[in-house]
Amino acid sequence: MEIDNLRKLYVEELKDLHSAERQILQALPKMAKKASNPQLKAAFEQHLEVTRMQVERLDKIFERMGKKGTGKKCKAMEGLVEEGKEMMEEDMAPEVMDAALIAAAQRVEHYEMAGYGTVRTYARVLGEDQDAKLLQQTLDEEGEADKLLTKLAESSINVEAAAEV
Repeated sequence: MEIDNLRKLYVEELKDLHSAERQILQALPKMAKKASNPQLKAAFEQHLEVTRMQVERLDKIFERMGKKGTGKKCKAMEGLVEEGKEMMEEDMAPEVMDAALIAAAQRVEHYEMAGYGTVRTYARVLGEDQDAKLLQQTLDEEGEADKLLTKLAESSINVEAAAEV
């Protein structure tokens, strides 16, 4: 498919994010299971529910456009998830593993924030105000998740991991 205008690029970027979110839906339960810190485990479980709502929002956008959100694989997310899997297979103290899980999760959040910020802007330019509102809501949620992970890292998890030295 030739991408010769912003609307086509918008659809392709939305498909990429849809694929990314679906990959995250599979990764989050594994991350929650691997986490030893109860607050981190709860954060992953809570974000799993939020991610389900984010996929539903994307599905709404595709439905409104009369298009399917499938057919594209987000290779960037595939790489981030694979790195996370490899890291979870390492032999680490539980506190250090929690710090590593936060690092992996924040890489994912930052990728998502970049993607959602971009498509939200495309939606505004294209006059898709309903889409822009839904995408902004997801962007806000990703930012909140990132802030929570930073708070957990700085307040306890990284401190506990440092004590493992």
